[in-house]
Amino acid sequence: MNELIPEVLPSAEEARALPFWDHVGELRDRLLRCAIAVFVGTSLTYVLRFKLWALATRPLFLVLAKRTDMTPGVTPFAYTDLAEPFMALMTLSFWAAVFLVSPYLFYQVWVFVKPALRAQEKRMAVRFVAATTVCFLAGAAFAYFFMFGTLSDLLMNEAVKSGLRANLKPTEYLDLFLYTVVGSGAAFEAPVLFYFLARFGLVSSRAMLVYWREATIAILFVAGFLTPGDVVATMIVFGAVLLILYYVSALVVWLVERTRHDGP
Repeated sequence: MNELIPEVLPSAEEARALPFWDHVGELRDRLLRCAIAVFVGTSLTYVLRFKLWALATRPLFLVLAKRTDMTPGVTPFAYTDLAEPFMALMTLSFWAAVFLVSPYLFYQVWVFVKPALRAQEKRMAVRFVAATTVCFLAGAAFAYFFMFGTLSDLLMNEAVKSGLRANLKPTEYLDLFLYTVVGSGAAFEAPVLFYFLARFGLVSSRAMLVYWREATIAILFVAGFLTPGDVVATMIVFGAVLLILYYVSALVVWLVERTRHDGP
């Protein structure tokens, strides 16, 4: 009876299409798990929303406390939309949850890219999660304890010189704060990103070193754009940090190339 039933086999085109849809399904599952983790994390961090707000505004209040041209004890924040405080605290809780569950998020990234790696690289899960988490949190800490305070001081100085009085909207303040902190955390992921670019042969350490002048000019331009004001020293400090990340990334690429050449 079984011999009378024709065996249905996938065509060659269908066989080639299966891996792509497998990857799409895998990506969907990973994104769903990340979304659930962030949702659960947000439910927890929202309980601490007022403490998180105090932490988020701490760099600004430290700057205000040092200025003699500002009225002490007067809050610089005001809102014109009744829902704005809620939306601001919800946004802050969401990003705090991202930081909280970041090791799990990076683990999901690792599981997704693991099939493209070699056997010895697949055993690096702990090191990958640790490296990406440390880089991300280090960048965020740098922005929180140094970069954002300096940036706030520069912008506040421009406002005072213009004769303007602080009347900040919570949502707009958080936009700048989160852009700086999260953006700095993402920038510190450069060594990890360049590792995978080198792993797939998309970049070489030789090219990074040959074009170091062009990279330096681009980095200083970005640093100058991200540090408004007339304080050249601040731009140099930020540019130096980005340059260090660039050369650390070049070293990572060189190590990947050396491992590939020494491998079987």
